[in-house]
Amino acid sequence: MRDQHLIATGLAAAASLMLAVIPAAAQGAKPHSQITITNQRAAPLNSLEIATAGEQSRLVAKLAKPLAPGKSVALKLNKPQGCSYFVLAKFADEAESDSDAMDLCKDRVIRLTE
Repeated sequence: MRDQHLIATGLAAAASLMLAVIPAAAQGAKPHSQITITNQRAAPLNSLEIATAGEQSRLVAKLAKPLAPGKSVALKLNKPQGCSYFVLAKFADEAESDSDAMDLCKDRVIRLTE
């Protein structure tokens, strides 16, 4: 009986250690070095900015020239940090799209749709 208690205690300790390590591994995740932007709207994409999330955001990528409907472009991320990014897109028809929780560790393609 005492051996079973020691085994159960050891398993519980190992499980709690694993749970403590998993979030630390997730924090070490890195975004892709390049993100593909696809304009699936009928209007040209005039500007797009990708910035780090948080109070002291920093621009990590910007569209160099307008992107025609149906076209794609790859943007290199400049010194990305973390996974959560703010994305702001502005179109020729004056429509805007923004996302303040884009996970660029998980997503490497941003599709802009109607």
